[in-house]
Parts: sequence; C-alpha cells; structure tokens
Amino acid sequence: MNFKGIIADLLFNKIKEINSDSEISIEEITNNIEVPKEKKNGDYSFPCFTLAKVMKKAPVMIGNELAEGLENENFEKIENVNGFLNFYVSKNVIVKDTFDRFMKDPNNYGSSDEGKGKTVCVEFSSPNIAKPFHIGHLITTILGHSLYNIYKYLGYNTIALNHLGDYGTQFAKMIEGYKRFGTEYDFSENAIDKLADIYKRINEICEEDPAVLEQCRDTFAKLEAGDPECVEIWTRFKDLSLKEFNKIYDLLDIKFDSVNGESFYADKHEEVIKLLEEHNALTDSQGARVVDLTPIGQEVPFMVTKSNGSSIYGTRDLAAILYRTREYDFDKCLYVVANEQKVYFKNLFYVAQFLGIDKKYLDGLEHVGYGMVSLPEGKMSTRKGNFLKVEDILNDSISKTSEILKDRDIEDKEAVAKMIGIGAIVFANQKENRIKDQVFDINEALNFNGETGPYTQYAAVRCKSILEKANFAFDANEEIDYSVLTNDSTIEVVKLVSNFSDIIVQAKDKSEPSIITRYLIKVAQEYSSFYNKNKVICEEANVQTARLYLTYMVEQVLTAGLNLLGIKVPDHM
Repeated sequence: MNFKGIIADLLFNKIKEINSDSEISIEEITNNIEVPKEKKNGDYSFPCFTLAKVMKKAPVMIGNELAEGLENENFEKIENVNGFLNFYVSKNVIVKDTFDRFMKDPNNYGSSDEGKGKTVCVEFSSPNIAKPFHIGHLITTILGHSLYNIYKYLGYNTIALNHLGDYGTQFAKMIEGYKRFGTEYDFSENAIDKLADIYKRINEICEEDPAVLEQCRDTFAKLEAGDPECVEIWTRFKDLSLKEFNKIYDLLDIKFDSVNGESFYADKHEEVIKLLEEHNALTDSQGARVVDLTPIGQEVPFMVTKSNGSSIYGTRDLAAILYRTREYDFDKCLYVVANEQKVYFKNLFYVAQFLGIDKKYLDGLEHVGYGMVSLPEGKMSTRKGNFLKVEDILNDSISKTSEILKDRDIEDKEAVAKMIGIGAIVFANQKENRIKDQVFDINEALNFNGETGPYTQYAAVRCKSILEKANFAFDANEEIDYSVLTNDSTIEVVKLVSNFSDIIVQAKDKSEPSIITRYLIKVAQEYSSFYNKNKVICEEANVQTARLYLTYMVEQVLTAGLNLLGIKVPDHM
C-alpha cells in the first residue's frame, strides 16, 4: 500500500478545502512527506512550514487546520506537533498490507518494473592499466556495482561499463620507463608491482627534468600514430593489467558488459572534432584547440587537441558519449568517479551539447561523485608507491575470517570465509554517505561486532537457522493470524520490512547505496530485539506460523539487500 500517496491525497484535498486558490500539487506534497527519525513522531510526517508561503500562515496554525477532522481508516492517529503533521499507520493495516505484498512474489520482494523500457549505463571501476588495483579504486568499483544492481532490480536495462585508463601521456611515461629500466625486471611474477615501480621511477625523472617529460609527450604522439614499438609495449602493459584486474573482479563477483578503455575511442575523436567545428565550438589557443567555458563560469577552456595535434582524455570522453548514445540509446549514463572530478564532468557535459546529440542524452548524463580514500598515515599515491592493493586486502580479510571460523562446525569453510571476508570489506566501504572522505582502516573494516557486514550476514543466517529448525516451507496460501504480530517489538520489524521497496528507490534516486546499508543494519538490530522478546518456535501454532513467516520475510529482505550491495549470504556461520 502506498501510504505516502494516501497521505498526499488527504492533504491535497484538505488544502483545497481550506484554500481553494492553492496551486500546490500532489507531487510537491509527496516529495515533502518524511519518515520521522523518532518513533514517537509517527510513521510519516509532513512539515507544514513548506506551506507557509502558499497559505500565508504560521506552520503550527496550518498544522492545526489540516489536522482538524482529518481521518482515514489506514491511520490510527493523525496529529499536529509543532507544525509537523504526524501520521500513525494502523498496526493491523500495515501488517496485512506488508504480508499481502510479500506473499505475491517473495523471491523478488522490493523489486519493480519502474524501469521497463529504459536503459541505464553505469561506468565504474575504470582503473589505469600498468598500475596496481589499490584501495582507492575499491569505492568506485563497489559503489558502481551496487548502483548497477539497484537499477537492474527496479527493472531497468542496465549496462555495466569499465572505461579503462589505457591511453594518454602517463602511458607514454610507462613506455619511456620500460625502455630505460625494463631489462632490470623479471615480469613473470608480480608484473604490475614492477610496472608500478617503473612508473614511480620515471615520474621522479620527469619531475626533475622537463625535457624527459616533453619526450614522454612526444612518445604518446607516436603511440597515437601507431608506432609499432610503442604499440607493442603498450599492448603488453594492457594484457598484464587485465589479467590482474580480473582476479579482483572474480573475487568481488563483478562482470562488465563492456570493457572498452580510452584507447577504444582513439580513432573516433576526429568525428568529435568535426562535430564541434560544425557547431562553431572550437577556437585556437597557443596551437591547441579548445572550447570556451566562460558561459558556465570557467576561465580555463576545455582542451580538445594539444598543440602537437594529439588528443586528450576529454576528447575521448566526448567520443565515448557519442558512441554510447548510438550503441545503447541510454536514458541515463552514470559516471562513478571521485568528487575531485566534479568540475571536469560539469565541463564535459557542457561541451557534449556541441556534439548535436538529443537533449534526452544530455539530460541523462550524471556524475556520481564520492569522497577520497586515504590511509591512516595519509593520502595514497601510485607515483610515490604509497597504496594498498585491493587483492591483498581481500585475501587478508578472507584469511582472517578463516582463522575465526576454524573451530566452528561449518561445511565448506573456505567458501563461507570468502563470503564473510569479502562482505566485510564491501559493506564497510558502503556504510557511510558516498560523498564523505574516508580513512580506510582494515582493522575497523574487519570488526565482526556492531554495525558491520558480518553482523548483518549473521542476522540473515540466524533467520535461516530458525526456519530450518522449524522445517519451514513457504506457502503463498497460508492463513496467517496477523493479530499476533502487533506488539511493539514485532511491529517495528514489520514496518521496516514494509519499507524495503521505498528504501531501494531512495537509494536509486540519490545514487546512495549507504541508504540500503544503514537500513539493513536497522533490520538486523530490530529483528534481534524481536527475537530476544518473542519465542519464534513456540506452543501456539498460530503464533509460531506468523512469527516464522515474519522471520522468512526478514531473511529474504536481508539477503536481497546484501545482494544489491554485492554481498553474498552463507547458509551457516
């Protein structure tokens, strides 16, 4: 049942009754309906200050007028508290409604077809070749994967894109470094670590000698022109890198629909230049070709080609946009890239309008930023060799989990340790709001108590264990006595389960998987409270049946929610 919709209709009609000239829409009312943080303030709340300008009255007075005579069978109570109109859903109504919705399709509870006929591209991960996949890449990888899962669960045709960083001056640096130092290394083992060391060494030289940096830029021009030696070395870098990256993607169980790096668009930038010329967007600047950004308040122009004629990553990003409009006909294209690139994407999306593409595509371009990750000792840098490799982190987490489980009677401990160990890392990196900067502390991430991945997984496993012990078998036609599910500890669980679909939509609308993470923690905590106060397996058959079905609902929600985050749930822990 859409309680927000019911409330919006009630308020819309009441506002019209009080003020027939009001132009406020049902959509505006719906968007302002909140879920109070404090349980005492009801299940839904409408802040009356949003009507102060329209009704030209104080919020408290507006609240009193709206509350007077406002009744509906779905709510036990509607009251005004300091300008907030609070709605208390009837316990019997919410229990029956939640069960009715769940029983229709328990395996897909919370999903929808809102995205039917719509395509969403999600570009994420996108590491640079010839460099270790470090913890700084983990946020974009798991955040993008979660968004991909969320959109797919809501019925969208979702495309996972891995836009590898495999072109540009930095790779010319790698080529120059390889030419100078390559014979000093054995690349048969830990090849990426050795390439990273070469990159560190050549960067140090470039910083000391501008002539070497200029030489690297010339080398990129040769690469772009197809110089055989440069292409051969670059191809080797890419093959070695993909082999290492795929180990991590396999651990995280992530698959991409497209792995087209910058190089894929290298032969497509000429069309970009032609289109920009046709729209009179290009100007010359000291030999380079640029697009003026002063209309959006940027003094530095958007470079399209360098003075030596070579392209730049922005040109290739424009070519990627053009390609994706044709290949995927997307309704939305998300770029999961750090907040540091916020201005760049604003500029990129502005310049994209001069490609002559449909407004639908321009409106669908969206940068999903996230905070930077640092170590307790400071910011990471591949140039300085200060980073944590994701593969090491994941394997270390799995190893430590195995140690914890060694004395437990669990089948296939290796698989269980993998689910828990990886889940702990993935969960920890999605627990906070994505825009916040984070200090990654592996010891904190591996804490198996409190608001963690393992705690949430365990809550789901506990539910499975209870159901197994009771020989529970789901029956969509089971008659359930809803009246036994209305005590305080039980109704809190029901309300949370009821909100699962709304939580997923909120996470999608805000591109914020942490909304799901925090929700799952709350579900686990409330079920634990319920379990401690109510015997699930008991003598009264009607009570046991009702509580077993509620337990099954919780297990399904926890499992589905964790899956959306990219976390698997073992059968036993």
